[in-house]
Amino acid sequence: MKLYTRGGDAGQTGLLGPGRVSKADPRVEAYGSLDELNACIGLLAVEAPEAYRPLLRQIQNWLFTIGAHLAAGRTEKSVPLPVFPEESISILERSIDEMMAQVPPMRYFVLPGSCVLEAHAQIARTVCRRAERRLVALHEAEPVPPPLLAFLNRLSDWLFAYARYLTHISGAEEIPWTPEKGAAAS
Repeated sequence: MKLYTRGGDAGQTGLLGPGRVSKADPRVEAYGSLDELNACIGLLAVEAPEAYRPLLRQIQNWLFTIGAHLAAGRTEKSVPLPVFPEESISILERSIDEMMAQVPPMRYFVLPGSCVLEAHAQIARTVCRRAERRLVALHEAEPVPPPLLAFLNRLSDWLFAYARYLTHISGAEEIPWTPEKGAAAS
C-alpha cells in the first residue's frame, strides 16, 4: 500500500465509514488536534522519568481511541470501535493528586520555561486545551460522549500537574508571573 493516495488533494478526507468530508470539518479539526496532542505526549514520553512512561503511553492509546470514535462519525454503529475506558479519568485524577502532594503549594501564577521537560509539558497542555475546544465545538454541532470531553479537561489538568512535578524533581525554580504595575491597558 502506498503512503499517498491522492484522495485528499482536493481538500476532502475519508472517515472510518463511508463518505468523505472537508478537511476543515469540525470533526476533522477535532481529531487532527488530538493527533497533534498525541505527538506532544510522545515527545514527553521519550523524555519522561521512567516511572511516568507507561502512563504517558497509555494516554497516547486513549487519545487514539478518542480519535477513532471521532473518525467514525455517524457511522460508529457500523464500524467496530475500541472501548474508551471511563476509568481513565479517575486514573488521571489519582496521578494528579500524587504529583501535587510532592510539589510546594502554588502561591502565584507560573510562566512556562523553568526547565526543558516542564516547557514540553506546558506545550502539551496548551495543545490539549485547543483539542478540548475543538471537541466542544464539534459537540455543539453534534453530540460527543461526555467522557471524551471530561477526559481532555482532566488531561490538561494532569499536564499542568506534571509540568509542576517536572520542575520540582529537576530542582528548577518555577518562574512567577509578575504583572506590570501601573495603569491598566485600555
